[in-house]
Amino acid sequence: MEEVSVILKKNKSFSKLSRDEKINYIAETISDCHLTEQEIKKVLDDFIYADESIQSVFAELTENTLSNFVLPFGVAPHFLLNGKDYIAPMVIEESSVIAAASKGAKFWKQHGGFRGRILGTIKLGQVHFYYKGPYKVIEKFFSHIKEELFVLATPLTTKMNKRGGGLLNIELVQQEKDSHYYYLKLSFQTCNAMGANFINSVSEEISKNFSQMAKGSSLFSQDQIPLMIMSIVSNYNPDCLVEVECSVPIKDISFPRLMTSGEEFAQKFIHAVHIANIDPYRATTHNKGIFNGIDAICLATGNDFRAIEAGAHAYAAKEGSYKSLSQAKIINNNELHFSLRVPLAVGTVGGITEIHPLVKFSHDLLGRPSAEELMMIMASVGLAQNFSAISSLVTTGIQKGHMLMHLSNILKKFEATLEEREKILFHFQIEEKETISFSAIENYISSLREGNHPDLSA
Repeated sequence: MEEVSVILKKNKSFSKLSRDEKINYIAETISDCHLTEQEIKKVLDDFIYADESIQSVFAELTENTLSNFVLPFGVAPHFLLNGKDYIAPMVIEESSVIAAASKGAKFWKQHGGFRGRILGTIKLGQVHFYYKGPYKVIEKFFSHIKEELFVLATPLTTKMNKRGGGLLNIELVQQEKDSHYYYLKLSFQTCNAMGANFINSVSEEISKNFSQMAKGSSLFSQDQIPLMIMSIVSNYNPDCLVEVECSVPIKDISFPRLMTSGEEFAQKFIHAVHIANIDPYRATTHNKGIFNGIDAICLATGNDFRAIEAGAHAYAAKEGSYKSLSQAKIINNNELHFSLRVPLAVGTVGGITEIHPLVKFSHDLLGRPSAEELMMIMASVGLAQNFSAISSLVTTGIQKGHMLMHLSNILKKFEATLEEREKILFHFQIEEKETISFSAIENYISSLREGNHPDLSA
């Protein structure tokens, strides 16, 4: 095979190389990789599908694909939402997340389940521009052309209009008083699609037409014609909002093994959520726990977890400081009420929903939900996850359950034998003689291998 360095010198870009040529280039170029070309190829080949039709689906999802990166696909049962049962598909590598979501869902299923409602489904696009003239002039110009902007966008919006969506409104916004920065705020309804590509296309069309009409308008002097900067979907969608809630009589909360009363648990639980509302350091970790659940189902259903997280974190800071997305309080004098309100711009059609085999399976597993239904399911998973995490924090502590789930991964690292596994599980899980930690397990395995521990499982 011709040396790849020579190929690249012939102006053949990296993206145009074959997969084998890319691997050869990596082996040639990365001197401190410590792997030969054959070793690199083997580790990458191990995760390539033998079925070429399936592999081509994954290879074409992104650029410069060399292999597939595998994450566990699991499910969390017990989700009762608005009287309907769901099994939530979740893709995540972190130990204990699915177990915690399932545990939280099971608790709330026993107490009436989750209640969800959609507060809004409006998504936004922006057309940013720079304008140095008087506000009243740009305002007058915009009022004259607003309806025409709708008409000129019709070729792009007709299909979405037929589905019940489309471009709903266009507003002129000045970034700050006396600022030269403005944007057109475009409001959309995208039905069951996430709609980013649709919003971007319409926003760019609006920008082009706005610019052309401004250049031909007598309202602006030559040095005051608006300078179009960029057109883009916004991932902050405070009006694409879902709320889920659940409540339980305090008398029905029981942790006999922990000797914790329902009253004590509810009081500490509410304090824990309040702390996340006044302390951004705690709020960040608190909300991360919510997204342990939401991100996992986002991945499983082919949704953009990065966009959703960015929007939700902006929403959490909408009052000027970063706060908890969930709330807890006592209602009716004797019930613990727990709720989550979060913006979730999701889709159940388009993107990879009809391409990726496991994404398709996830939607089938959920009963082919609408985007609104999926918003409520996702929020329920986030709230269940949050409930389990806070419950652990105010009772046993977070590490006991987490490290117990993580124990299997640690034992794999030490290549523990079946006999060693049995003894270690007995020591840490059954007898609970010692706090589970990486160092504690390492020390215990070393002692076992040195013959310093009796056969505890006997």
